[in-house]
Amino acid sequence: MFGSAILEVVVGIVFIYILVSVLCTAIREGIESWLKTRAAYLEHGIRELLHDKSGSDLATAFYNHPLIFSLFPNGYAPRAPKARPGLLAKGDNLPSYIPASNFALALMDIAARGPQAGNAAGDASTSAISLEAIRKNVAHIANPAVQRVLLMAVDAAQGDINKAKTLIEAWYNSAMDRVSGWYRRSTQRIIFCIALLLVIVLNVNTFTIADHLYRNDAVRSVMIARAEKAATDAGYAASKYEDIRKELGSLNLPIGWPEGFRKPLLGRDLNGPADWLILIFGWLLTAFAATLGAPFWFDVLNKVMVIRSTVKPHEKSREEASEDRQPPSASKQ
Repeated sequence: MFGSAILEVVVGIVFIYILVSVLCTAIREGIESWLKTRAAYLEHGIRELLHDKSGSDLATAFYNHPLIFSLFPNGYAPRAPKARPGLLAKGDNLPSYIPASNFALALMDIAARGPQAGNAAGDASTSAISLEAIRKNVAHIANPAVQRVLLMAVDAAQGDINKAKTLIEAWYNSAMDRVSGWYRRSTQRIIFCIALLLVIVLNVNTFTIADHLYRNDAVRSVMIARAEKAATDAGYAASKYEDIRKELGSLNLPIGWPEGFRKPLLGRDLNGPADWLILIFGWLLTAFAATLGAPFWFDVLNKVMVIRSTVKPHEKSREEASEDRQPPSASKQ
């Protein structure tokens, strides 16, 4: 079984991964608030869902519908169609989130009353949205694929308009699950790039830190105390960039470039390619760990803490037993 010193080093490394993960997430959120990439992915997903890849037909009518238009400023201007938005695509003024209820109601209203808002007041026969009105006027949506989906929802609802709405919402939500997958994968790539740049600039090397912690009991104890405090703080993952950066710099670890380039394992006599390999792999390991996210490492931290709490009493009891063990007296020989 691992000794407590090894487990404490693991706790320290996991805590560093949490700090780097939170830093990367904060930077990523700052980039997202500026670019609104999620809005670009959402628009692309809606175009595909509505079978309008150019965005000039049903997608335009959808985004200009009052229920959707109220979610973002200015008007909707379809952009050039792409296979999929890039990692740093701009969402401009588009909404990053559209509730499923808004989607279903807007689509049902367009089918029953037409894409133009003025049609609702001008045609008394479609003054109320009903399954009959949707079936009768579904040609307002000049899109055979979407027409078929709406007619299937009307048929399956069996006269219950709320059930038809629920079926359309389920259709939308299944498509949004795929959009979320696209966005999540792009976010992981971006966070890895951010993490790699960050760990090189700050020189956060897993191997260097592990070597330093193993050889310094005092620093290791401070790391354990900080990690235990973070593990019990539910809001720690939402800490500000400045606070995490300040804590990372206060840990008395071999982080940064105060002395320029130095050996990655401070207690070993390594030279040449070995130093560079350890340095590069240490950076890559830290960057890859950061892409897993702070919630993942908080879970790992709690599990390692539980293991450590069982190992330390076990080691202490063995030491006490060895002190109590006395050699047999001469009278008993």
